Amino acid sequence: MKKKVYENLIEKLDLKISTAESAIASAIDSRDNETKSSVGDKYETGRAMMQLEQQKNEVQLAKAITLKKTLKRINIELKKDTGELGAMLNTTNGIFFLSIGLGKIVVEDQTVYAISMASPMGKVLFGKKTGDELIFQGKKIVIQAVE
Repeated sequence: MKKKVYENLIEKLDLKISTAESAIASAIDSRDNETKSSVGDKYETGRAMMQLEQQKNEVQLAKAITLKKTLKRINIELKKDTGELGAMLNTTNGIFFLSIGLGKIVVEDQTVYAISMASPMGKVLFGKKTGDELIFQGKKIVIQAVE
């Protein structure tokens, strides 16, 4: 199941990257094809808006590429015994894949939470083994399995 979760995350990031690249190209095209009107301010405002849109999408693209690089560092074939990057922990509070912070995904009719090691839950799960108990936000959580 970990492999399917991993592949799902890769697909989501590829879609984000593709969408951001298309939006950047569209913003550049719109900016470059903005025709100068008799009212100069309208022309300049339009170009500035397209420039801001391009910059916003470039930030989104950079974030998605960084997340994909982090995800690619994970060897999903390695069996994990403790909560660490690349581990999938089945708990009484849900299934968590310690990888990148993309949140809730559904694979094989099961909800899995892709969380980063820097997230509050990621920090709590770090180093935990099967059978460990912990308290998170006032709730008792038992680690049922680590993969």
